[in-house]
Amino acid sequence: QVQLVESGGGKVQPGGSLRLSCAASGSILSINHMAWYRQVPGKQRELVARIMMDGWYTNYADSVKGRFIISRDNAKNTVLLQMNSLKPEDSAVYYCNAVIGTVERGLITTLEYWGQGTQVTVSS
Repeated sequence: QVQLVESGGGKVQPGGSLRLSCAASGSILSINHMAWYRQVPGKQRELVARIMMDGWYTNYADSVKGRFIISRDNAKNTVLLQMNSLKPEDSAVYYCNAVIGTVERGLITTLEYWGQGTQVTVSS
């Protein structure tokens, strides 16, 4: 059983910063990539940033380029999202996402997993 546990959400004023953390745990064989998505009511969930766990390839939504930084700690199966210069339009529930390979009874399975979500509110 794989779990993604997020932390670090909260309320901040415009221009402020927050750092989100997501740790993957369980019978993990490998992690292909980890990512952050966000969703506001009535809208589709959108990709914020993604990082490959092998190598340093990253990609960002245009709306967060230059303000957000995604990083990883492979030893801890953790991904961080440093969010700077936050704007009210960044307010959303942020979800951690990962594609993880597990092995159970000799069978290797690769699946996509989601965290439970953490609320980020940017407001004065």
